[in-house]
Amino acid sequence: MKTLSSSLIDLTVDACRELLQFRQPADAVLSAFFRARHCGPRERAFIAEAAYALLRRKRSLAAWVGPQADVRQLVLAALVRHGGISLRMLDTALPKRDAEWLAALKAQPEPALTLGEETDLPDWLVERLGALMSQDELIALARALNQPAPLDLRVNTLKARRDDVLARLDGEGIAAAPCPFAPEGIRLAGKPALAKHLLFLDGSIEVQDEGSQLLGHLVAPKRGEMVVDFCAGAGGKTLLLGASMRSTGRLYAFDVSARRLAKLKPRLARSGLSNVHPVVIANENDVHVKRLAGKCDRVLVDAPCSGLGTLRRNPDLKWRQTPQDVAELTAKQAAILAAAARLVKPGGRLVYATCSLLPEENEAIVDAFLAKEPQFARHSAREVLAGQGISLDLKGEDLHLSPHVHGTDGFYAAVLERAK
Repeated sequence: MKTLSSSLIDLTVDACRELLQFRQPADAVLSAFFRARHCGPRERAFIAEAAYALLRRKRSLAAWVGPQADVRQLVLAALVRHGGISLRMLDTALPKRDAEWLAALKAQPEPALTLGEETDLPDWLVERLGALMSQDELIALARALNQPAPLDLRVNTLKARRDDVLARLDGEGIAAAPCPFAPEGIRLAGKPALAKHLLFLDGSIEVQDEGSQLLGHLVAPKRGEMVVDFCAGAGGKTLLLGASMRSTGRLYAFDVSARRLAKLKPRLARSGLSNVHPVVIANENDVHVKRLAGKCDRVLVDAPCSGLGTLRRNPDLKWRQTPQDVAELTAKQAAILAAAARLVKPGGRLVYATCSLLPEENEAIVDAFLAKEPQFARHSAREVLAGQGISLDLKGEDLHLSPHVHGTDGFYAAVLERAK
């Protein structure tokens, strides 16, 4: 797009104005906006890219523009600073006053930034993360979180081999490489549209972050076992677990949201799996849960959390979440883990995971659980992965993944085993 129109700039400003009210997740806001405004594919792509750049860099942009910045000024600043847009490309799209203001902004010296402005994180999150790491590491983490995530795929081993998929993508001119850690993972160099690709339509590939794939390898289910994905959502990890079981045994996908579980249905149909049983539950104490007490070989709890490890994909979360939200989530996490643990039979495995970076949602939940449930003990995540040929250098027994170290979303997981 060599030149831009004033109408496209106005649409982008309108979309960002709605986003910055933070009433709903950014993807939902944009979807509704695009439907209401009848935006075409190129318009949608431009608006979304500009909007996400603004969400990622809102604090540093506001520091650059100044305390009286309005949404239009922030959008224009985001375009020229992070969107690869030159003043020349905006020449015909802006009134004279905007063009002059933007030229003056680019000419002014860089402002001195606070750590929160430099990292583009809210102060409460800077404080909590700063207690865990050095300032240099915090800045490195923030830089990684403020970059768009790559597109990772998981090869469905029931239908394809990774080498064959890589060869086919290469033959089609789609640049791809094996993920560094996940044995079924593929990382694409760009973000091609895959929804109509034959490999996607026939269930040979699914879109899934490499970190999420590694959680499935911590569960490591075997053929013929009874397994529960306790907070299945749209079922990405459910599908991985089912393929690991070679479509044998019984795999329950529990979730409190019928809408989320409904998204699993078409994915399940493509996957070729016949051992998955989706179940909508009212809560963690639902009768469907109680019926499985003490019967399950493996249980995965990918607990609802702040999602702060997914800021590469969901940058609005850092502005929408609050310390109060996190405190409420920790109570829910503890209750869910306790309920899920009751399903695990003697000798079975329980994996607790989040996509959070905060210890209060991670180690603190597990430590409190183990203090109350002495029949469970931690098992080394590194050893579990090493047993599958996956080499990860981890500090301590639990899994910690972060974008600046591993190139994945931020994930935490603990492997807990019940005594026989």
